[in-house]
Amino acid sequence: MKAAVVGQAGLEIRDIPRPEPGPDEVLVQVRAAGLNRAELAVAAGNWHGPNSGAGSVIGIEFAGIVAAVGDAVPGIKPGDRVMCSGSGGYAEYAIADWGRVTPIPAGLDFEQAATLLVSLQTMHDALVTNGQLRRGQSVLIQGASSGVGLMGLQIARHMGAALVIGTSTNEARRARLGEFGADLALDSRNADWPDQVLAATDGRGVDLIVDLISGPVANGNLRATAILGRIINVGRLGGETGSFNFDLHALRRISYIGVTFRTRAIAEVREINRRMQEDLAGAIAAGTLRLPIDRIFPLDQAASAQAHMRANQHFGKIVLTV
Repeated sequence: MKAAVVGQAGLEIRDIPRPEPGPDEVLVQVRAAGLNRAELAVAAGNWHGPNSGAGSVIGIEFAGIVAAVGDAVPGIKPGDRVMCSGSGGYAEYAIADWGRVTPIPAGLDFEQAATLLVSLQTMHDALVTNGQLRRGQSVLIQGASSGVGLMGLQIARHMGAALVIGTSTNEARRARLGEFGADLALDSRNADWPDQVLAATDGRGVDLIVDLISGPVANGNLRATAILGRIINVGRLGGETGSFNFDLHALRRISYIGVTFRTRAIAEVREINRRMQEDLAGAIAAGTLRLPIDRIFPLDQAASAQAHMRANQHFGKIVLTV
């Protein structure tokens, strides 16, 4: 089969053996794969979990048709249309654990389906499971114009948030955040953005921040969070280190939680997907949770697709078709 493999100079299209599913695994004939920023690091030869390094096939979300299932796989059969999170998605065939497979609703094409699952799993886990979002609370998504951020806005609105705020440093992207559920769009480069959050919440601050930026916004987050509020650290788009006001953190008694899929056992990921489906399956089927597709590339142009992502000029998702 054809696959995009990490080589000496980045991604290379190679012919490699088709993978075979283990007892708990599903083999998918891939029709489309969504790009994610973590894959840029893997393509550059950096470690990002066990499925990385030279010779690895990258791609953590994909959609297609089930080709085969392992003996212990429940409720999934060949021919099913599915969207998956897993590994090796930049290929004609890829493997996913059965617990990371979700049916594609009727009316949703493979390209759209390939954009959804990682953001759905990531942001439901951040907002609902770790963030303990409750109806009527207020939410801020830092880095809201990313694919994951746009999904976070929509999930927050769907789960009953009374106030949803998103940030983006790009004016044109900020102007579109309202389409995805934001009541207020802010520029996190402006020094007074925490004051704008406080003004919008009558001086109280937001109940929950989901942070995809880190680095330069860490102390601003502390100022903008309500007493006994929560901050969930999901991404480090702005940098992995930065200043942190420990006294302000303590003064506002903020719960600060870091999350990643890289150190989770498969049982934990299965539970994340189960909880997400329990809360969001109806909205997925209705098409009310969606992401815009910025551009579609064929598999043999995977390196060009990643270059387009690296340029950071896109809004929404970049997709490979197979």
